Amino acid sequence: MDKIGKLTDLYTEVLQQIVPNAKREGLEKTPLRVAKSLKFLTEGYSLDPGELLCSALFHEDYRQMVLVKDIEVYSMCEHHLLPFFGKAHVAYIPDGKITGLSKIARVVDCFARRLQVQERLTVEIRDCIQNALTPMGVAVVIEAQHLCMMMRGVQKQNSITTTSAFTGIFLKDHRTREEFIHLIGEKLH
Repeated sequence: MDKIGKLTDLYTEVLQQIVPNAKREGLEKTPLRVAKSLKFLTEGYSLDPGELLCSALFHEDYRQMVLVKDIEVYSMCEHHLLPFFGKAHVAYIPDGKITGLSKIARVVDCFARRLQVQERLTVEIRDCIQNALTPMGVAVVIEAQHLCMMMRGVQKQNSITTTSAFTGIFLKDHRTREEFIHLIGEKLH
């Protein structure tokens, strides 16, 4: 039996445990839909984010900040299997190599489509870019809302969690880090 089939069987059992009438019309195909959804939401395990970056690698003598901000992030909290969502801001300062801009967003998606905690997600994105491009520095900030905090537990609907991770010049030069922080806060468009 394939993964979708196994997951469908498991979700059928889950529904039978929590719903008085799990066989009613509206729930009939729910286990299959959830199985397909979960496969999509965790497809990051089958992708190599470093390969994604290197698939569009170019030699360029550009040594200023490259920033892709407001990248939508949708992930699943590994503690409660509930979504968290928000925005990632990713910058790097090239040292002879650049990558296609869409590849930065794809790396964010690749790591986000795994069971995650926001702290690890932030560091994984940073480390992947640092290792693949060997730039002078990488900066990543993620701002997210967590349904595990909003729907259950503490039930704080307006809380936002911000995480950051830096390497190289973003750690050593406060002016570079300040420029990054300023740019992600600005509405330039």
